[in-house]
Amino acid sequence: MSLTTGKETTEVGHPHHHRRRLGVPAVTFMIIAASAPLTVLAGGVTTTFAVTGVTGVPLSFLLLGGTLAVFAVGYAAMSRYVVNAGAFYSYVAQGISRPVGVGVSMVALMAYNLMQVGIYGLFGFTVSSLINERFGVTVPWWIPVLLCIAVVAFLGVNRVDLSAKVLGVLVGLEFLVVIVYDVVSFVVAPEGVSGAPLTPQSLFVPGVGAVLSFGIAAFMGFESAAIYSEESKDPKHTVARATYTAVAIIALFYAVSSWAMAVGTGPSAVVDASAKQGPDLMFGFLSDHAGVLLADLARLLFVTSLFAALVSFHNAAARYFFSLGREQVLPRRLGAVRRHSGAPYAGSIAQTVIAVVVTVAFAIAGTGSTLGDLYPVLTMFTWLTNDGAMGLVLLMTVVSLAVIGFFRKNRHDAGIWTRAIAPALGFLLLAVIFVLIVVNFNVLLGQNESNVLTFILPAAIIVPGLVGIVWGLRLRRSNPAVYRRIGHGEEGPAAVHLGDEEDL
Repeated sequence: MSLTTGKETTEVGHPHHHRRRLGVPAVTFMIIAASAPLTVLAGGVTTTFAVTGVTGVPLSFLLLGGTLAVFAVGYAAMSRYVVNAGAFYSYVAQGISRPVGVGVSMVALMAYNLMQVGIYGLFGFTVSSLINERFGVTVPWWIPVLLCIAVVAFLGVNRVDLSAKVLGVLVGLEFLVVIVYDVVSFVVAPEGVSGAPLTPQSLFVPGVGAVLSFGIAAFMGFESAAIYSEESKDPKHTVARATYTAVAIIALFYAVSSWAMAVGTGPSAVVDASAKQGPDLMFGFLSDHAGVLLADLARLLFVTSLFAALVSFHNAAARYFFSLGREQVLPRRLGAVRRHSGAPYAGSIAQTVIAVVVTVAFAIAGTGSTLGDLYPVLTMFTWLTNDGAMGLVLLMTVVSLAVIGFFRKNRHDAGIWTRAIAPALGFLLLAVIFVLIVVNFNVLLGQNESNVLTFILPAAIIVPGLVGIVWGLRLRRSNPAVYRRIGHGEEGPAAVHLGDEEDL
């Protein structure tokens, strides 16, 4: 059934089944793309070695993977009963309360947008540096960013399986290059193949808190499977399977690859080499031991790795806008989707506008900066992505409690481990990681001492959450009909569908 007014069509009932295009492999690729494997290894792992001076980074990935696997037990179980593009928002609304759910939705919007827009800073620097290196042409970092925003926007307003196919190819190539790097590293091994980086004594030393704080950012995006639940072929099973698969792959892949980096460089030399070379540690190694051609391919895939993460986080942010617009927590127009593709058109455009505005603001602010070419990396990328990672860890911590609350109301067929023990354990572990992030936040920002920025950035995550709770309480008084449907997706107001291509 549909009601038509002009170019808009509001379908009543369950209008989104035609959008169910994604299977487990597609959703898994979307998750892994958000973690940007090559970016994490070349950029994140080298930074962690350099800043913390700790060689036990490989073991940290296994511990963090175990923590997130525990969290995923209740999260995946709840996904079978709550199918909503709002994911964390709807889980908390149904598991704790609607006002807290609205607060969580504001934190999620901030976190995903911060992660997505922040990555543009590193993307712009990397592309402009490559152009200058290869062609001798100086291009301001923000020009490649604006061009990339346009491409990401195009993918965002079209079929989600198109994005999945693009990401699948890019992530597959990243894995192949990194696997080659791992194999060559274990063959070269100047100090022999040492298991020292995998031992507890290499990790549990001063600086372990910063290692875990850096490491958790490598997993960000793994929780996004539920965001695609309304577009999955079998949402009651796809979300759980994709989440478990992604966590296992990410944890093992990063643990082995960071171990390979330590072995290939030498455990005694990897910290100093990382501090001096940064991402070039990996690319230079490939050039020396696997050929310039492979090294150049790795550099190119470093760019596409960033692009894949941008697409994935863009999709996540767009679907939060869509979910909140559909339920009229935010303006209803944000719930608009394309008729034929089912893509959340209005949410995608909203995220694109935010990216453009923030990029332009940083470009203006960085004019004449003493940081030089590294300005977008040391500010836009470092500030925003670390802030976004903090927000996502906070979200997962709250969701752990929401799982307990949800299954307390209705146990369904969940056992005690699924509905109570695993979520409680996940809450404790994630709360510890969140505290470590807060305590080490100045380290993550590259600051020797805390300053005003150390407190402003966390406030950018916390304050919107508090405002959201207040807004939810106000809706309870001023608009009970909207309040009752908060976090209930298709049971709430029907989404608005835009017309064909000519409506764009």
